[in-house]
Amino acid sequence: MDLVEVVPEKLHMLRFPIGQAYLWRDGDALTLIDAGHAGAAAAIEGAIRSLGLRPERLERIVLTHCHRDHTGAAGELASRWDAEVLAHRLDAAVIRGEQPVPEPVLPDWELPLYEHALTVVPPAPPTRVDRELEDGDLLPFGDGAVIVHAPGHTPGSVGVHLPAHGVLFTGDCVAAVGQVMLGVFNVDRDEAVATFRRLAELAPSVACFGHGDPLTADTATLLRAAVEATEKAEAEAAGAASAAGPA
Repeated sequence: MDLVEVVPEKLHMLRFPIGQAYLWRDGDALTLIDAGHAGAAAAIEGAIRSLGLRPERLERIVLTHCHRDHTGAAGELASRWDAEVLAHRLDAAVIRGEQPVPEPVLPDWELPLYEHALTVVPPAPPTRVDRELEDGDLLPFGDGAVIVHAPGHTPGSVGVHLPAHGVLFTGDCVAAVGQVMLGVFNVDRDEAVATFRRLAELAPSVACFGHGDPLTADTATLLRAAVEATEKAEAEAAGAASAAGPA
């Protein structure tokens, strides 16, 4: 696991073989945005200690969605350090193991990526969710963290916006793999594209993704351009499909 500073004295990225989590610091009080894969708890705790911080000051773990590379270590960390686990209402039952993970609708080019991810990332154990989130909820870190319901990747995906710091955590709704782009493995692509626009309209100065390096310069401009390119491509694909007629 790599530990990368994003905002000095405030924000670090924890990068795993697939996916990443983020550690936000308010003085000595800590918040995790996502929690990596099952078995990653020891590495996360080691990263916290390497910064001169104490894992017992981990107050909450905010899960952006229900996928295994984001929830895997949440239960172990929460139990060990008595941290609160938060997730959107629509993904909470999946995280608890009460419902199956919603199946994505995959274009052909995503199929091998999805199959690879399932073999590399171990299944996540059922994890308690202490608080079910809704759009607009305000959380007590980062001088006021706002939950942004961001459906499309999963029904209960969320973004986490820190307006006072210009920071936005997008989860897997947006990715930066080679370029800023719509995230993959979506259950509803149209919803995902609409979410992409909604998140970009927040115009953050720092954007942190579930996959890919954070944006820290020209962030709002790059997000807007990526949304426009995505919407154009979607419109062209829809037009081509309409012209081709029924299969």
